[in-house]
Amino acid sequence: MRESGEGTVWSIDLNADLGESFGAWRMGDDEAVLPWVSSANIATGAHAGDPLTAVRTLRWAKVRGVAPGAHPGWPDLAGFGRRSLVFSPDETYAIVLHQLGALQALARGEGLILHHVKLHGALYHQAADEAVYAEPVVEAIAAIDPALFVYCQTPSVLADQARRRGLRVVAEGFADRRYRPDGRLVPRTEPEALIRDPDEAGRQALALARRGAGESQTVATIGMHGDGIEAPRLARRVFEILTGAGVVIAPPDAAGA
Repeated sequence: MRESGEGTVWSIDLNADLGESFGAWRMGDDEAVLPWVSSANIATGAHAGDPLTAVRTLRWAKVRGVAPGAHPGWPDLAGFGRRSLVFSPDETYAIVLHQLGALQALARGEGLILHHVKLHGALYHQAADEAVYAEPVVEAIAAIDPALFVYCQTPSVLADQARRRGLRVVAEGFADRRYRPDGRLVPRTEPEALIRDPDEAGRQALALARRGAGESQTVATIGMHGDGIEAPRLARRVFEILTGAGVVIAPPDAAGA
């Protein structure tokens, strides 16, 4: 919700994980997803992505007026960053700091300022559950730019650590992932973890926007994955269902976060 001159406006952010191609490997269709989202999580070269792909995605985001963010993950190209790895706090800090700094430099080269950080894959979940990963992630974000929004599930250890450090947390739900009754995501190892039907994804996005994940937490941004062939069609349908219900799609800002 946001206040305007005409009263309360119901608004939410739509984010997508993009920029995950590298070299000859093509993942998704970023240019086709960007018209339907308000913020982009751009891969930073560890789990996927490369400098050229990042620059291209930043340029497309700039043309579309989409808020650019960093999408750091574990250095695990073979596993697409979805395997749980073990690193010390110092290693985690350096891994995340390196990725954020690299994308920040590329963004500045394109006349852009990074808007947010959303962790990828296993790092997203490990930092949500364990302080040993959440704390160095938060310190890396604060070292790069304490004004960056932190997209993450709430409640979580990462959200608590980020708020304690004075960072701005944006609670996230997912349009294309199924939830357990307790509000946690169904693991990808289970057959029904992903939602591939655009209409179902749109209905879930609208439900999340109205009541929050697990009916216990307001969601301010709704995430989608950009690496599947269905991603553009799914993103468009989610956008259509939300806007058809009167929801304004816009990235978080200092007043509305």
